[in-house]
Amino acid sequence: MASVDYTTLAADILEGVGGEKNLVGATHCATRLRLRLRDDAKADTAAVEKLPGVIAVMQAGGQYQVVIGNDVPLVFAGLGKISRFGNEDGSDDAPTQGNLFNRFIEMVSAIFSPILWPLAGSGLLKAFLSMAGTFGWVAPTNNTYVILSAAADALFYFLPLFLAVTAARRFKVNQFTSMAIAGALVYPSIVALGTAGQPVDFGGIPLVMMNYTSSVIPIVVAVWLQGYLERFLLKFLPSALRNFLTPLLTIAIMVPLTLLTVGPATTLLSQGVSAGITAIFGFAPWLAGALMGAFWQVFVLFGLHWGFVPIMTNDLATIGYSLLMAPLVPAVLAQAAAMVAVALRTRSATRRGVAAPAAISGFLAGVTEPGIYGVNLPLKKPFYFGIAGGAVGGAIAAMGGSASNAFVFASLLALPAFTSVGNFVLLLIGTAVAILIAFVLTFIFAPRETADAVKDDAVASPAADAETVPVPAAADTTTGAPAGQRATSVKVLAPVSGPVIALADVPDKVFSSGAMGAGVGIVPEEDAVHSPVSGTVHAVMKTGHAYGIKTDEGVEVLVHIGIDTVQMKGEGFEAAVTRGQRIEAGDLLATIDRARIQAAGYDATTLMVVTNTRNLTAVVPLGETRLTRGAPALDVEL
Repeated sequence: MASVDYTTLAADILEGVGGEKNLVGATHCATRLRLRLRDDAKADTAAVEKLPGVIAVMQAGGQYQVVIGNDVPLVFAGLGKISRFGNEDGSDDAPTQGNLFNRFIEMVSAIFSPILWPLAGSGLLKAFLSMAGTFGWVAPTNNTYVILSAAADALFYFLPLFLAVTAARRFKVNQFTSMAIAGALVYPSIVALGTAGQPVDFGGIPLVMMNYTSSVIPIVVAVWLQGYLERFLLKFLPSALRNFLTPLLTIAIMVPLTLLTVGPATTLLSQGVSAGITAIFGFAPWLAGALMGAFWQVFVLFGLHWGFVPIMTNDLATIGYSLLMAPLVPAVLAQAAAMVAVALRTRSATRRGVAAPAAISGFLAGVTEPGIYGVNLPLKKPFYFGIAGGAVGGAIAAMGGSASNAFVFASLLALPAFTSVGNFVLLLIGTAVAILIAFVLTFIFAPRETADAVKDDAVASPAADAETVPVPAAADTTTGAPAGQRATSVKVLAPVSGPVIALADVPDKVFSSGAMGAGVGIVPEEDAVHSPVSGTVHAVMKTGHAYGIKTDEGVEVLVHIGIDTVQMKGEGFEAAVTRGQRIEAGDLLATIDRARIQAAGYDATTLMVVTNTRNLTAVVPLGETRLTRGAPALDVEL
């Protein structure tokens, strides 16, 4: 489909099924667009099947399925450019499977992903400046320090503006309108209203103000709601007025609405949480310390930490110290320790590139955002282990009555502020225990991940004048060809053990017709599905039921677990790889629950198809009636 314009094809398909008004919903799986139509009779199936790039059309399970092949994500992305259906990144519209918290983590991680490197760089600069100020290398009043401090703080201070752009892309709304909403939240006069402590109202309606600088959740929620408002306005406003009235009304409605709802909700909740933990300090300091140590990063994530700031500053002004601040040191450094463990453990150079500098900024400056959003939260387990370490360390620190006599960011460089009040040794012990727990648990139990895919143009040829030592050529375990020689064939291995079914006998029209390519079906006798070849994962369905792998020789293999199991929406499937990762033959692709698949009424037959069969000399099933996982199943002639 190299010559096909995906947006044009998407438009032709949309027209063929009766237009956008006849479309209720759209998703895609590994090979096909899955459309839900209001009226199937309005679809011209014959016309859609004739479109260049369409392999077949079938109707099943209440869906109008247009088979595209490997390029279906690009067609789906094209659909998103011309309609309200589809995502521009070509991903499925269906929400990530799992509980609400997992879906929230996926969303926040996706929104932060585009700004992780600037975030990490800013955090590292902030750490170095903090170290320079602490050791007296540069005075904080020095102009050089002030300018560099502004450079380091800008992204964090104006974080809502950056998130407005990435959230707008995520929720498919006008990003400049989103930036205008975010700009209002951090506008100097709004910030002043949030810190003045005076009653504020909007049109006579009382406003509970908060500080939106550096906040995350308010702008994400605002942009999400913006999507609903924009789509409503675009649908009902006259075309002559739509272009300017839509942003005008969106900004005029969303800014006050956010200030009237998100601000008060966040502020009241944070005040309640802070008041509760402060009260617990009175009768069970260890429990309050454990709660602060465990959940401080969660409070920061939701913007609830602002409720503690007035209490901390008031304590510093009235009694000269704040007990609330001591457990924050174990909390922050535990998360930083988890980042170090990830940096040492992961095989992904990209993840390591974020984790290492993020850990430095966390330890030295207490800036954990780059690591939280780019490392610990996406991987989940490091975040949980950081919480566990923070809880234990926070309890120990609070038991000794440790407190800060200055308002500082919790970090190694801030430790001198804790030497005057309480048992400083217990604070150090608590911090060390928190670091140890988070590091060890993360290093042992966190996902190792796989190495990043190596791009063809990244492989350098040895220098012409380099000394070389002749060595015997090693055999390639997949192709059988000596290293350095171009392979002429590729063996595709069985991903699971079980009886073999000829592709023509598979109860799925698209696969049995050979439209997707040559291959075999295997009835799995185990719940682990492994990679049949070595190569790069170029497609992973969010539902976990299908995986596309491209070998170094250019063979494209699709492993499709079950017949129509996309309908299970991920239940019973757990992916072990991600898109872009390098894997070897025999590596785990996914784990499945065959009992759940059977109970749901679906066939678990695992299909293995070479999708670019037409570009190869031959794809020959080896004729076995039963295969053991790892045994040759297909012989591919290049």
